[in-house]
Amino acid sequence: MPTRNGAAVGLSIVIPAFNEAGRIAASLCTILEYLAAEGHDGEIIVVDDGSRDTTVEVVRGILGDGGPHQLLTGRANRGKGFSVREGALAATRPWTLLSDADLSTPIAELDRLLTTAVEEELDLVMGSRALAGSRIGVYQGWLRRNMGRSFNLVMRAITGLPFKDTQCGFKLWRTESIRPLLGRLTIDGFAWDVELLVLARRAGLRLAEVPVEWNDVEGSKVAMVADPLRMLRDLVRVRLRR
Repeated sequence: MPTRNGAAVGLSIVIPAFNEAGRIAASLCTILEYLAAEGHDGEIIVVDDGSRDTTVEVVRGILGDGGPHQLLTGRANRGKGFSVREGALAATRPWTLLSDADLSTPIAELDRLLTTAVEEELDLVMGSRALAGSRIGVYQGWLRRNMGRSFNLVMRAITGLPFKDTQCGFKLWRTESIRPLLGRLTIDGFAWDVELLVLARRAGLRLAEVPVEWNDVEGSKVAMVADPLRMLRDLVRVRLRR
């Protein structure tokens, strides 16, 4: 995954984690192998969101202490948006990749996002499960799938964003382009993506969706009733504040 001049990529990979002891070890090993194989200057930043299992111990056992990687912990459970914000602010490389802890989007899909970002001179590229060319290996259940589609329709109506999948947990951005927006984010929950995209679009940044491979992995932290209601509330908050 070279840049235009063939140089290695400086990459911060931010992974929010809440009670991920059963899934995150395999993901971290896969990412470390990928970085080594591709020769990238990469750092992994895991943000523990107040886990009540052994997530912290598992992560520390794989990443170790010191070195290029970071484990941010010692905070109460605040939500995915809060964790992403903390991790992104700690990024030290030119590019920041957000990835879910379960690697539902394989880390190799980073190639597709970075190539698009560099060739089209974009500030933020988001993986999408809803575009032609997307490859869904394992689908979500019918209810979750249709709730996601309904959320996107409501989101587009409320915010005016044109994107078909704002909630895929695989996004790449130029660190210095997005950093000024992070302090203005107010949504700590799952709708944080929407607020960031609204701010980025209004700041005149260049955004795009890219089709990616995606597989549903058991263990979703999204509560079927409570979280969609919170996300709807947060959409209204974004509209009123912006």
